[in-house]
Amino acid sequence: EHLRENAKKALATSPQILVEKSMLGWKEVEYEVVRDVYDNCVTVCNMENFDPLGIHTGDSIVMAPSQTLSDEEYHMLRETAIRVVRHLGIVGECNIQYALHPESLEYCIIEVNARLSRSSALASKATGYPLAFVAAKLSLGIPLNEVQNAVTKKTQACFEPSLDYIVTKIPRWDMSKFEGVSKEIGSAMKSVGEVMSIGRTMEESLQKALRMVDPSNPGFQPRFRFETMEDLIQELKVPTDRRIFAIAQAMHEKTLSVAELHDITKIDHWFLRRCEAIVKNWDVLKGMSLDDVTHDLMLEAKKNGYSD
Repeated sequence: EHLRENAKKALATSPQILVEKSMLGWKEVEYEVVRDVYDNCVTVCNMENFDPLGIHTGDSIVMAPSQTLSDEEYHMLRETAIRVVRHLGIVGECNIQYALHPESLEYCIIEVNARLSRSSALASKATGYPLAFVAAKLSLGIPLNEVQNAVTKKTQACFEPSLDYIVTKIPRWDMSKFEGVSKEIGSAMKSVGEVMSIGRTMEESLQKALRMVDPSNPGFQPRFRFETMEDLIQELKVPTDRRIFAIAQAMHEKTLSVAELHDITKIDHWFLRRCEAIVKNWDVLKGMSLDDVTHDLMLEAKKNGYSD
């Protein structure tokens, strides 16, 4: 059905189309790499999409660093990124996007951007590593060990950033301003902006970002109500800008388990378990007064990203 629909759109503007292997449901991972003229390479940041492959990375919730990759997967993709950059002879900054099979080590390179991109801006803000500044210096032939990090003022550009926090990027949509535009999100980007949050845990980072993207969002709560089970499952199966709130509704109302949500959305179990932890904490807190909340319970609530 999707193939016919997309082929119809493509053939309306072009006499031929290219049909490739479908990788829907695979993980989408990005690496930012810098290289100097002396063949020194540094992987500045890696990011993982909350949503599986099939949704444009500009319309996906993205987290840095990656959360569900094993050590083997992380280093396999890192080494591949460095080999690609060296093979292409790129001097400066490069963004590489992968599709990774969720149950094996099979992967494909989706895209190689030998330039600063939207993801590069996110990586710079997430790590404090000034990619644009460093790329400009490298293009002038200056080696990595002689370029000072303009943000830290203490380290050189050859130091790989190490994060002890989690950054979450959530797109901002404004579908109401565009008449006749489908609210479905897919391979064509529809977001008009994005927000970035920083937290010590995935739960904290996600809830902060949800509140920032729209002041009316209370966090990981069912802000938009889907009246019937059919509407809820349709929203989960065919994502729109409201899918994260559909997941919240399914978890708060206990209508679908984590395993069922994974089967429908193909979102990784780990992400869904973390969302479930937010809901479990809410279930404990919702019937309490402030006087009843203990120190440990308050600490747990803050770790789960609940606001003051």
